[in-house]
Formats: sequence, structure tokens, C-alpha cells
Amino acid sequence: MTDKDAVTREFCPTGVLRAALNFGNRVLIGRDEAGQPMGITADLARALAEQLGVELRFVEMDRAVDVSASATEELWDLCFLALDPKRAETIHFSAPYVQIDGSYLAGATCPAQTSRDLVALGLPVGSVEGSAYSLTLARLPGAEHVMYFHDIHAMLAALDQGRVAAVAGIASVMAEEALHRPGSRLLSPPFMSIRQAMGVPAGRPRAAAALQDFVATAARSGRIADILERHGVDRACALDGPAT
Repeated sequence: MTDKDAVTREFCPTGVLRAALNFGNRVLIGRDEAGQPMGITADLARALAEQLGVELRFVEMDRAVDVSASATEELWDLCFLALDPKRAETIHFSAPYVQIDGSYLAGATCPAQTSRDLVALGLPVGSVEGSAYSLTLARLPGAEHVMYFHDIHAMLAALDQGRVAAVAGIASVMAEEALHRPGSRLLSPPFMSIRQAMGVPAGRPRAAAALQDFVATAARSGRIADILERHGVDRACALDGPAT
């Protein structure tokens, strides 16, 4: 068996590259008119499958926590998640390939003018359980005022009903939601920079090393920036990747 065969077998123990897609992240993945996965993570998965010379199968999930919680269940071989120390206990991550801000969306009646005001006033903030921003908020001042919801729809409903003063999420998504809520607005500065990476289940060292090389090469060649731009994300959000 060649080194490449060993890497491919470790990546794809079933013979197929099973890529977990988190449809809760609307910046990175969505659907085309036929309902098929379309977006940044889908394109990256296709590029990796092409390089490995294997068939690709998407494993569709609704939330980031569904992906991370199943890392030890042999359901998928490749994932796309924000870097977080807790997740790294069960997932080998590549270097991040894109950085996206996490921001608060304040409701129309919220008195806070900045993110710091929101925390200082001790106002209730909604967040989606298991998301990268929830994991971060749990470690920041004001964690005791965070309320966790099953998904973004429940979180936004709580904002609309006045049960929370603001909600946390990906800045571009929150900005889009603000357009549907007169008087609502994004608070500055962002409370975090979300660094998205690719990952494989822990215990696959050859695959992890090969994934690191894939991300580094794709970043330096401009391929990742091209994919981001194709799906409406500024090329400047692309990260350079690690040294090879």
C-alpha cells in the first residue's frame, strides 16, 4: 500500500468521503434551486474529494452542535466548524481558512449602544446552543445572562417577543436579519472573530496531516479566496493557512 493509499483509506474508511455540512451556518452552506447543497463548504468538500480521487457524499445536519457531538460516532469523515478548544478534543482541525465576525443584533427597544454596554447592563442575550459563538460567550463576561435556544429560528423568535434584548450570531447573518426588524441594529465591536476550519475525527493522524496540506495549498494558490468570492464573501476574509 502506498502512502497515498494509506491516507485515502484513513480519510475514507467506507470508501466514500462523507462530508458533514452544517446548514445552520448560512454564510458557508445553502441549497440551489433543486434543493442540493451549494456553498463554500460544499465546494471545498468537492475539491478535496477530487484530490483524493474518491466519491463524495454529503451528511446534512441542522446545527454545528450536531456535527461536533457526532465526531466519535463514525458518521462523517470531514467537517467544517469554527475552531474551539472543546471541539478539538474529538476533532483534528486544519488551520483556519476564513475568518468571520460574530456580532450582537440588538432589538429595537434595547438601550445598549455598544457590545460593551450590552454586557455592562446585564441584559439577556440569546444564542444558539452548541454554536461557536455560544461556546465563546460562555467564557466571556456576561455569560450568566446568555439564554440558549435550540436553533436560530427559536432565538430570533425570542428577540421578536422581547424575551431577550439582543441575540448573537454571524455578523453578516445578523445584518440580514436586522433588515426585517425596524429599529434593530448590529452592535460594535464584534464580540469575537470566528475562525472556520476543516476537520477530521480525532485518531486519524495521516488524514489530519493531509488535510492541513490541502488547506495550506488551497489558501496560498488563491483557490479558497476564489470560492469565497463566488459565494458572496469578501476575498479578504480568506486566511493564508499554515506553513508547509
